[in-house]
This record gives sequence, structure tokens and C-alpha cells, in this order.
Amino acid sequence: MRDSAYRTAACLLSLAGASLAACLFAQAPPSQSQSAQSLPSQSQSGENQAPTQLAIPQQATTPHQALMVERYGKPYVMVMINGKGPFRFVIDTGTGGDALVTPELAAKVGLPTIGHATLSDPSGQGGKKAPIVFIQSLQVAGVEFSSIRAISHPFFAEAGTCEGLLGFTLFRDYLLTLDFPNRLVTLSNGALVPDGGKSVLPFRMPEGVPIATLKVDGLQPVEAQLDSGGGGLVLPEKLAAHLKYDVDPVVFASGRSVSTRFEMKAAKLASDVRLGRYTFTHPVVEIHPAFPLVNFGSPPMQIFAITFDQKNLLVRFAANQKRFTLSAPASPTRITNAPAYDPPPHDLVPVG
Repeated sequence: MRDSAYRTAACLLSLAGASLAACLFAQAPPSQSQSAQSLPSQSQSGENQAPTQLAIPQQATTPHQALMVERYGKPYVMVMINGKGPFRFVIDTGTGGDALVTPELAAKVGLPTIGHATLSDPSGQGGKKAPIVFIQSLQVAGVEFSSIRAISHPFFAEAGTCEGLLGFTLFRDYLLTLDFPNRLVTLSNGALVPDGGKSVLPFRMPEGVPIATLKVDGLQPVEAQLDSGGGGLVLPEKLAAHLKYDVDPVVFASGRSVSTRFEMKAAKLASDVRLGRYTFTHPVVEIHPAFPLVNFGSPPMQIFAITFDQKNLLVRFAANQKRFTLSAPASPTRITNAPAYDPPPHDLVPVG
């Protein structure tokens, strides 16, 4: 594979009757430390080819902070693009690329197209192409990142206008702290120190998305994506089939991705979920046929101040208690004169 090649798999989910954030899984260029495993190849072509640089932050020695606007459990911040803005972006640790922008923002700012990415969802079925655009400068929390490749694609934002998404790998050179209780986003230097799996946990990131382990119903540890753009504590169907419930699974919404459509179920477990020293007592969970892993989304995250250390592959969860309840995630209020529902395209592959 050429050094300029860039492999991407993206899942952009919009729901009928429930909220689920857009997510995109993308591997950074091979010159980074992350390794690709099972993602489809991407072609990169086009005129106005930009230099093959990584997103480069201007390093700082003191922490930089930005106010977090938390809506429906998801962290939003204000961002400057090429000196213009501010624009409202969501920070999505479930996105393994640097950034995603809406086509409207790309046109407004005049971002040049430098190639195309093949997008698919976690089911591995289907696939579509989307433009890759070049961002010269992006500023968030007082830190400037330069030479960024971003996917240009529409996505659903349940909290109103949102013009972009900041992916996990954008923050590779910093400690990223999402402090949900205090509504702060912090970028700082330094390193986390292991504590025996109490509050500091190891993670891996084969496609640029952090994957840690947790325990469900006392079973062997299972892998879970740490996804601040996700809509709840989500279980794959294969795992869900082996569990017992206080309230059995029922269909509560339909979902669609860039390439598939599926029904989503909700249930209340008859057992606990454990993450390090923390316990969720008989939580409400979502069950998705399109997801191969557990997804630890923004509703359970908002209990914590979470710090990610990509250099050392460690994540710290800090909270003022050890046991929690987890109810159904909040959904946007339906307005009386809301636009008519847009049915999913007929070419989406049914899953589940």
C-alpha cells in the first residue's frame, strides 16, 4: 500500500424515533502507530493533492480547556476552521479518524477535495464513497491542529445544528479529558500511570478507536468500544442472546447506517456490568445486530471524567462513587411541526 493510501470504514447512523450519534471508524495513514486489520481499502485520488502530513498540533505545556456543551449525553465544543467560525462540533471517541465535516461546512469554508474514502459500517456490508477534504487549520480549546484530512459526509445530530465531528486520533499527542460532570474538555501533556485496573485501564485501538474490556453478568471480559458519540450501553446480538433480563428485549427504534438498516431493541439486564472498580447495577441496555462489539456510549460516560492517553494506551475513569444505575438514554423532543420522516434508501442492506 502506498504511503498516501488511507483506509476507512465509517458508520453514520441516524434513527427513526431514537437518538444515536454519527460514528466513523477510520485508520490514520501508515506512518502512525495504529495498525489496520480488517478495514476495506480506500482509494485516494483527485486534483489539488495536499501534502501527506499528519494533523500536527502546536504543543503546549499548560492544560488547555474548552467548555463542553453536553446535550443528550454527547460532548459538543466550538471549533475554528481555517480561521473561520466558530462552528459546533461533537467530540466522538468512536471515530477513528481525525475529523468529519458536513458538506455544507466544506462548501462554506471552501475546503478542497483531495480524494475519496470508501465508507462502510461495523457489519462489513455494503459501502459508499465520500470525499476527503483538506483542512489547513483547526482550533479547539486553544490548541491549533494543522494539515488535517477530514471526511465530508452528512450526519445526524440530535441536539440541533452540528457542523462537524472531531475523531479520537486527532488528539494522539495529548491527554484528552472529557469531564462530563464539570462540562469541560481538557488537552494537556503528561502520561497516565497504571493502578492495577481499578480506574486506569489499558485499551487497544486497531482502527483508531479505543477498545477496553468490561464484564457483563460475571462472564469472561468482553471488549467494548469507548464511544462518546454513541447512544447508550450497546450489546451485540450474539452476547445478548446468552444473558438474562429483568425486562426482556423489545424493539424500540429502527436505525440505519451508510450501508445497512436494522431494528434496535432495549432491555434491562438481570445482572451487573463492571468496568474496573465501577459497577452498573442491572442497567438498561440497547441491542444492535450491526455492532460486533459492546459499545460503551455517552450515557454511561457522562458519570465520569475520562482521560485518554493514546501514547501509552491507557484510559482513566474518575467518579465520586463506585455503583451506578443506568436508565434509558435521553431522546430529543419531537416538535409538533417537525419535517416529515425521511425513509431509508432502498439500497441499504437489512441486518438482523
